[in-house]
Amino acid sequence: MRKVREVLRLRLQCALSKRQIAASCGIGLGTVYEYVRRARDAGLGWPLPAGLDDTELERLLFPPPKPASAARPLPEWPTIGRELRRKGVTLLLLWYEYRAAHPDGYGYSRFCELYNQWAGTAQPRMRQVHKAGEKLFVDYAGLTVPIVDPTSGAAHEAQIFVATLGASSYTFVEATASQTLPDWIGSHVRAFAFFGGVPEIVVPDNLKGGVTSPCYYEPEINATYQEMARHYGVAVLPARVRTPRDKAKVENGVQQVERWVLAPLRNRRFFSVAELNEAIRPLAEQLNARPGPGLPAPRRELFESLDQPALRPLPEVRYELALWKKARVHIDYHVRVDGHFYSVPHRLIQQEVEVRLTRSTVELFHRGQRISSHVRSLRKGGFTTLPEHMPQNHREWGEWNPDRLRRWADRTGPATAQLVQEILDARPHPQQGYRSCLGILRLGKEYGAERLEAACSRALSARALTYRSVKSILMHRLDAPPLAAAPVSTPPIQHANIRGAEYYQASPATERRPDATASHA
Repeated sequence: MRKVREVLRLRLQCALSKRQIAASCGIGLGTVYEYVRRARDAGLGWPLPAGLDDTELERLLFPPPKPASAARPLPEWPTIGRELRRKGVTLLLLWYEYRAAHPDGYGYSRFCELYNQWAGTAQPRMRQVHKAGEKLFVDYAGLTVPIVDPTSGAAHEAQIFVATLGASSYTFVEATASQTLPDWIGSHVRAFAFFGGVPEIVVPDNLKGGVTSPCYYEPEINATYQEMARHYGVAVLPARVRTPRDKAKVENGVQQVERWVLAPLRNRRFFSVAELNEAIRPLAEQLNARPGPGLPAPRRELFESLDQPALRPLPEVRYELALWKKARVHIDYHVRVDGHFYSVPHRLIQQEVEVRLTRSTVELFHRGQRISSHVRSLRKGGFTTLPEHMPQNHREWGEWNPDRLRRWADRTGPATAQLVQEILDARPHPQQGYRSCLGILRLGKEYGAERLEAACSRALSARALTYRSVKSILMHRLDAPPLAAAPVSTPPIQHANIRGAEYYQASPATERRPDATASHA
């Protein structure tokens, strides 16, 4: 409007020609004609009325268009905006539907123009101000890099992890084999080491490895990701679902990485992720040495002056990846983890527990309390059992072995020890005789050690080497009478009519028949 006032002054006060005014103001001749005509139609002269500001002058010279008539109704712009968020819906489709309902409505170009005017005022954008050392934005690039297996020639796509600090836009870039949880956590650990400190907040996308449930109001963070955040003392604040504005800093960082790091490598072949990272590193350094869009200085200089002093120090111990799982305690008070069975206190049978799995240890938690810790075993189908987790009767049974049974039997007496030994020796496997031996030894608590020793002595003499036999001897008090002495053998009587034992054992019947006939005769 300043230029409009100057055109009117030169024409109405100085009486310059329109061509002279156009040359003086640096505008087109047609524009001068238009300004003068509009002032004449509005009845304005020079000097302009006192108190006429630019807003009122614009209203007089450029009145707003007449409102749309009832024959051309405006679309419901909030409804149009909601429909556009749905997959596959376009403005052209919505315009067709609008014209189907209102055949005399606006044309497509005017429809789009009016929508853009509404959208520009309906959804104002808040400018984000990033404090030094406050936020680190993390995401994966959309572009991937193929890694070729040198033996088979097959290729798989390496993922590109990008982390950008808010204040300086200083960027960390690395390639990983996948977007799985171990690679996701490992990239964070290496990013913190690259920056030499940790920020206050990490802003990730809703990647499954980081956010288990991407709820709009209360997103559920993956347990391993949350544990890593606690280790470094940072807060995880995921971006809202389908809201890239929440992480615009890393969106721009990803774009810069794709242009200045990945694009220069497009014609190279890589045979390992390590080789790819070697190629990425110098290009990432060049990116950080270059001023970013809208930044007053290179990223590295801004990092050294803004973010680096504000970052908190790294912990003394680097985070060790720990995977979290849920499991249910089996009836034998063990939990299966990667094919191996680990014990928990027997009171937790059928309860759900959480498993924290590291490279060397297996920790089990119930309601936030650690209930068990084991050295990790890779033996499939094996068992790792702590005695304190077993019930009392299981613990006593598990502590028995042949040597202990023999030592306990020796304290009762030699006959008991001999009976236990013979029972163990009679079985293909000593464990098969444990129950019999334990039953015999526990009879001593009921009947006393002296009676048990006597009963075992009688069982040995009768070769009744069973628990039932010893118990029967004790129940019927057969252990009380002393064992009868073995009869003393005397020399046989010598007589002609006494044949002796050897006659019946050694001589066949055919040889004895003549003697028998003669004797009978």
